[in-house]
Amino acid sequence: MLPKVLQLLKSPRAIMSVLTLVVLAIIIFLSRHELVKAWNLFLHADLWLLFLLLPFQIIVYFAGGEMIFSYLREKNLIHHISRLEQTRIALELNLVNHIFPSGGVSGISYTTWRMHKLGVSSARSTFAQVIRYVTGFLSLLVLLVIAVLALAIDGKVNRYIVAASFLLIIVVLALTFGLIFVFSSKRRMQMTAAKLSRFINTLVKIATLGKKRRVMKSKKVEEFFVDMQDDFQDLSNHPKLLIKPMIWGAVYTVFDVAMFAVAFLSLGVFVNPAILMVGYGVAGLAAIVVFTPGGTGVYETIMIIFLSMAGTPPDLAIAGIILTRAILLTGTIIFGYIFYQHALIKYGKPDDSQI
Repeated sequence: MLPKVLQLLKSPRAIMSVLTLVVLAIIIFLSRHELVKAWNLFLHADLWLLFLLLPFQIIVYFAGGEMIFSYLREKNLIHHISRLEQTRIALELNLVNHIFPSGGVSGISYTTWRMHKLGVSSARSTFAQVIRYVTGFLSLLVLLVIAVLALAIDGKVNRYIVAASFLLIIVVLALTFGLIFVFSSKRRMQMTAAKLSRFINTLVKIATLGKKRRVMKSKKVEEFFVDMQDDFQDLSNHPKLLIKPMIWGAVYTVFDVAMFAVAFLSLGVFVNPAILMVGYGVAGLAAIVVFTPGGTGVYETIMIIFLSMAGTPPDLAIAGIILTRAILLTGTIIFGYIFYQHALIKYGKPDDSQI
């Protein structure tokens, strides 16, 4: 029995799952008194308002997919893929991002594999997802500026919250221009590819205790990145290709934040949407760099801390955030799991390293 457990713990995914459980256990223990109060709030939630989260969630899923597909559609690369199939892929993408650890890499890898089965090259599919993140950052940036201006006008808001908001804007700008800087040069793309392949091979070597020394060949990764760089050059010549993904990015963010606002309203409390927007941005960026599924544990903790700093009672902050995330995760599994399993049955299971 013990050797089987030790063998299981050699898997990076298993280790991340264990760490997630540990983090959640610590959070639950430290917040046990607030959780009791939060449970009482759950019992008195307005169910009619909570039902409103269902159409909001569907819009979020659809908008997330359209950030990718609207670009590929403009490039005339998915004319042979039906809108229904595109929607299914969007639901599968949301599921993979929420149930597999890797800070968003799982979703990129899965969608690339899924689109490749439908005739879209891996490089172009991956670049479309880079477009999703870049336009998502830019859309978030515009909304953050609006939120920060609203917070600055409100004299009741903690000055540290306003300062954190400006810092978040700087981070989003840095990430966006960092991606543009890398993609704007073929030489930088080649250097990034080489460093990325070495980094991933090192991680795999450590995670497998030296049993696997290399899963990526630097040469192939460089060729893959150069293909994406060609798409970037085409995009720089036709910047209008970014308009639709940015619009869908704004829709995605607005309705994602609106889910939190509605959840709080169902508990009988109004939380400033500007504060929710900033907290959403901070937690979302943190979730990108952590490797727990969907940023579980870290995302909720940051949102709760941020809202508490902004003046929301801790028990209300816990109740609203956990309620929204629980409904979001439930909807993700219900809407995506069947389509995900159908894709695995139809095309075969992807290599574990891909997702």
